[in-house]
Amino acid sequence: MNELFSVHEGSTPLLVSVPHDGRVLPEFIEKRMTAAGRDIPDTDWHVARLYDFVRELGASIYVANYSRYVVDLNRPPDDAALYESQVSTGICPDKTFAGDDLYADEGGLGAGEVEERINTFWSPYHQFIETKLFALRQRFGYALLWDAHSIPSQVPSLFDGELPILNIGTNNGESCAPEIADDVFGIATSSDYDSVMNGRFKGGYITRHHGDPQNHVHAIQLEIAQRAYMDEDSRELDDAKAGELRESLRSMLERFLVATKRHCG
Repeated sequence: MNELFSVHEGSTPLLVSVPHDGRVLPEFIEKRMTAAGRDIPDTDWHVARLYDFVRELGASIYVANYSRYVVDLNRPPDDAALYESQVSTGICPDKTFAGDDLYADEGGLGAGEVEERINTFWSPYHQFIETKLFALRQRFGYALLWDAHSIPSQVPSLFDGELPILNIGTNNGESCAPEIADDVFGIATSSDYDSVMNGRFKGGYITRHHGDPQNHVHAIQLEIAQRAYMDEDSRELDDAKAGELRESLRSMLERFLVATKRHCG
């Protein structure tokens, strides 16, 4: 573990990334924030705990320690929109998903501060992923990246209605070979949870940038609706629900490993 992120090194070609479960706000940022911002409501609550079983699968897991309000690790460095005709939350957000201001001052963040946050917090995260995937590909001939996320079941500013539980994204087949993704999606559809592939969430910058199927790097994002494993009002983990969900997640990741080995072997 270092200040920026926590790492568990595994023994298989699978790397699990958890970019949005971080809770830390640097003092120089926190003191400028509103109460709504300091509450960090848009955290991917408990995702690192939800995926703690991946160590048993021999996977590496990489967890960001800092809040997405410091810098959003799943956004491109130029802050280009990832989805057409959708609200963009920004690489350095200034509002919550609900539209509340994050900062008490009205000046917002200057370009210099955004660049500094990218250099300090964003770049090391992506450099680690790039280096790790290269090492896995050198060792095994291929590498797998699973980008782990969660979100409240209803976020009117981002999508209509209630989100399905399991939202698999491969950027419409650009970040992972379709036959591999189809195998993983088959496990999701046979579970007790409603699921969709390349629906509202097609995969953010992490899967789009690091996934490279033509060079045997296959990346999948999974966005989980939080009602599946926690109380969305209290933000408390529901151990019973989480235990049931872990079984489906384990099956999906096991299939990811098997399908990729078959595809690349």
